[in-house]
Amino acid sequence: MSNSEERIRALPLWNGPLTISPLKGGISNESWLVEDGNGRHVVRFGKDYPFHHVFREREVMVARAAHEAGFAPELRYAAPGVMVSEFLGAKTYGADDVRANAARIARLVRRFHEEMPKHVSGPGFMFWAFHVIRDYARTLAAGGSRMAPELPRYLDLADRLEKAQAPLPVIFSHNDLLPANFLDDGSRLWLIDFEYAGFSTAMFDLAGTASNAGMTPEESDELLTVYFGGKPDQAIRRSHAAMQCASLLREAMWSMVSEIHLSAPGSDYVTYTAENLDKLEAALETYQNQYGKL
Repeated sequence: MSNSEERIRALPLWNGPLTISPLKGGISNESWLVEDGNGRHVVRFGKDYPFHHVFREREVMVARAAHEAGFAPELRYAAPGVMVSEFLGAKTYGADDVRANAARIARLVRRFHEEMPKHVSGPGFMFWAFHVIRDYARTLAAGGSRMAPELPRYLDLADRLEKAQAPLPVIFSHNDLLPANFLDDGSRLWLIDFEYAGFSTAMFDLAGTASNAGMTPEESDELLTVYFGGKPDQAIRRSHAAMQCASLLREAMWSMVSEIHLSAPGSDYVTYTAENLDKLEAALETYQNQYGKL
């Protein structure tokens, strides 16, 4: 029996015999499917990651608020280093699913942005992609990252992408809208994983949804049109294209930081860094073809 299975069996919430099996997915946390007399549950192990601005006490609060607001499965138990949530048995989205359901996702994300401020509690916290990029650069420089020679170029790019942003209202955003964080139970969509949630503007969630799923400009336009309730103007389109680049730069730098500080089973952060840098170059080319040089 593995150490993780022993930790699971020791949790004080089970009813009767347990069936335990690992869940694939996730590149920074370890998750397990557990069935007992009360049904099926997801057990996730993860500690604070200050280098990623991840603090589990905050994540637990957001997960509970998101369930209360109707966006997330129930959080059934939480203790330092572990969270136990309801298992929905829903389909986990891939990139093709996100692209095919752009309108549904836009409506879900809009409701999340509008409703969550009524449910989150405690001190306010923010997520601004460009601050994260700058702080990642400090972490990478201090940690002797193999990518340190590239940091001045990344920071200059981030400054130019930030200047391309259109002003938008402050909302409460998810900030990690990878395809696998959307679940579809056949009648409705759900959101999971709130490690990075915080106050921001809508654009990072909209751009992250598009860039992580490889949306075409036409699919991105549908996402924006449904979210904003009308065709986006040129400033919003430009802001969105620039933020897609920023989201890919942040994801690549997240992976660079993870190369130094994380070791998750089955995760190849060097390859993930390269994949996101390739996507970033493609997104920059698309931006420059549409809007000119940054």
